[in-house]
Amino acid sequence: MTLTAFFLLAACGQPTNRQVDAADYYAFWLWAGVDAQPALDNAKTIYILAAEIKGGPQAGYVALRPAVPRVQHAQVWIVYRVESLAWDENVLPRILRDIESWRAKGNRIAGIQIDFDAATRGLPGYAGFLRQLRTDLPPETRLSVTGLLDWSSGGDSPALNALTGTVDEVVLQTYQGRQTIPGYQAYLRQVERVKLPFKIGLVQHGEWHAPPGFARNPNFRGYVVFLLNPERS
Repeated sequence: MTLTAFFLLAACGQPTNRQVDAADYYAFWLWAGVDAQPALDNAKTIYILAAEIKGGPQAGYVALRPAVPRVQHAQVWIVYRVESLAWDENVLPRILRDIESWRAKGNRIAGIQIDFDAATRGLPGYAGFLRQLRTDLPPETRLSVTGLLDWSSGGDSPALNALTGTVDEVVLQTYQGRQTIPGYQAYLRQVERVKLPFKIGLVQHGEWHAPPGFARNPNFRGYVVFLLNPERS
């Protein structure tokens, strides 16, 4: 994963901590290949990677889980890591089947999340793609997207705020790979200009120090922690 209302408002934890301790938070990304951790037992929301949507010669839907997970204690978002917006005709039906089959297992599905690295200058085209996707989803299915930090630095741009009314939230990621992005606070100084609900994505064990007054932003919906496996020595 790269540089992305908790309708239960359940993700604030201890945002002034310098190092991100998963035990202080209640919303998590669980990527394929990442082991479950005790913090997940207290989760209120879990974003679970289901598949990749690849471009190029191998274009199409690539499932990343051998079986449908079953989560009874937390709200679930089904996540798709997207490389290309040029989807073949099989992708959307697979996503719709995922929503149906995950619900059939008893999961409380909030919606789907698209994890796509749209460049800031590409936001108008991305917004158009998302508007179409929204119309294709079941009416009760919410739509979340991850966002790059430089989206917030130009947060008053018509392109970013054009997502309002199309997506239910954007999760702005303060990390790349396993590391917090240097200078992340400078990017977030303009986040008050974002006119749609947003969360802040943190990386486990990474740095986080909330800017003054940050949590008072009326569009702020909490934090999501990207879980990591322990580094092998």
